Amino acid sequence: MTTEQGEMRKRSWVKKWELSPELATFASSNKWSNSDMDVTPPEKRTWGMVTWVLYWVSDALNVASYELASSMLAVGLSWRQALPAIAVGHIIIAFAITGKYIVVVSASSVSEWDHYSANGAVGATLHVPFPVLNRSSFGFYFVYFSVVSRVILAMFWFGIQTYTGSECVYQMLKAIWPSTARIPNHLPESANITTTGLMCYFLFWLIQFPCLLISPQKVRWLFIAKAVIVPPAFLAMMGWAFATTGGGEIFAQKGTLSGSKLGWAWLAALNSTLGNFSTLAVNIPDFTRYSPSVKAQNVQLIVIPIAFTFCAFVGIACTSAGYVHYGAYYWDPLRLIDNWDNRAASFFASFAFALATICTNISANSISAANDFTALLPRWINIRRGQILCALIGGWVILPWEILATAIGFLQFMAGYTVFLGPIAGIMISDYYLVKRGAVDVPALYKPRGRYRYHGGVNWRAVLALVVSVPPNIPGLINAINPKIDVHGGIYPYNIAWLLGFTLAAAVYTLTSKVWPAQETIIPAAIHDEKQRSEGSDSREGSVKEKAHKTMVTEV
Repeated sequence: MTTEQGEMRKRSWVKKWELSPELATFASSNKWSNSDMDVTPPEKRTWGMVTWVLYWVSDALNVASYELASSMLAVGLSWRQALPAIAVGHIIIAFAITGKYIVVVSASSVSEWDHYSANGAVGATLHVPFPVLNRSSFGFYFVYFSVVSRVILAMFWFGIQTYTGSECVYQMLKAIWPSTARIPNHLPESANITTTGLMCYFLFWLIQFPCLLISPQKVRWLFIAKAVIVPPAFLAMMGWAFATTGGGEIFAQKGTLSGSKLGWAWLAALNSTLGNFSTLAVNIPDFTRYSPSVKAQNVQLIVIPIAFTFCAFVGIACTSAGYVHYGAYYWDPLRLIDNWDNRAASFFASFAFALATICTNISANSISAANDFTALLPRWINIRRGQILCALIGGWVILPWEILATAIGFLQFMAGYTVFLGPIAGIMISDYYLVKRGAVDVPALYKPRGRYRYHGGVNWRAVLALVVSVPPNIPGLINAINPKIDVHGGIYPYNIAWLLGFTLAAAVYTLTSKVWPAQETIIPAAIHDEKQRSEGSDSREGSVKEKAHKTMVTEV
């Protein structure tokens, strides 16, 4: 074989791995998009109302949500004070996710609001993923800041969730073969994991891996399986807790805080709740793009607070019962299960938590990371390949057991990433609803030199909003990472990090966008395809102006 033939074969092999956009793509080449990044075609918009209910049941019923109240009770709140903080926090997140706000619109602004679907999430209206949508507010290239930071965060939590799943596998194996608990350890102490632990981690990773290959349009069937299996398991555990103890110690405890200390502790609990799923307040378009209509995804507003609050209540009830039975507070449900004598109950409860962990890892971490990888290298990576990368890097490069054992400061930093997520959500929501009024040029989102290029691909208004909104929370984040560092009053803003960051960023971004508007990005109506662009939108503007001098309440 000649050198030239070898080069041709190599190029041919490489060409086979290249991806192509949809035929109707707005991108100029596969350098900027592929079929998974393009606008979701109608035949792939399969997430109806039932799917959204199952999706959030899938996300809510997991170990992290079960343990959510633990830190709140530890600082002195009673369960009656903690549960409202959890409920209110998830109501706020639900509003941020569904994009539903009540706005009074005057006559002068009617023409600006009447051009787009006024009561739905942005993803369900434009049908584009988060990395593409974010170009509207951050700029074509500055969007990579949020994309890279989010993919790291998603892979990190993918590894942590996978480790949680491995503990479920351990309990399942121990329930079938009690001798599993006596398998000798052949790994050094410095490994921070035992032979049995590594075996269970590999088994869970292996079981989880095929589920990652299911396309987002079809993964709802996995959510259906979880909705059938997991809620009955949670109800059974709650029934066991009340039937055997009548409630237990936790329900009799009163809060130990009062005055301002109680107020700040409650706000800290609220912020902890917001941080639990604040990532999805940013990247929910990755999922709502698959919704066939705006109305289909509105059910999230009801399901999110109910499902998450219920899960936290089950955690409180079972932990309280565990103290009565075993003399210790086992907030980790798997440690509680480890004390059970009934092997069948241990197996089925652990199986339910394992399934819950797989579904949560897919919906909250794997698909999110895959969309980010796709945005970084659309020529080579689609959602399926992105999920494989997430499984390999998040599962075996990050080494979650090392982080859990030796890098608590890093764990606190990642948990405190809400100092960035709140501002990003504030910028995106204010950009769409307050600055552009829903008038987004979808084809331009795929063009590096289009109207959303701003200055060199960077929207300085978004940069300024981040610069203003993030620093007030940094002292508190430093104290969370290392409590030995006294930041005095700097800890208080961190107790409301998400709300403070969201509000400051939204205010700064809106103000600068109004005072120094990016004129090229302000259009009279949303543009969904190139045909609309060529026909122009002037004809629509006239019909709307006829509605002047009226005031209306519009749900957006």
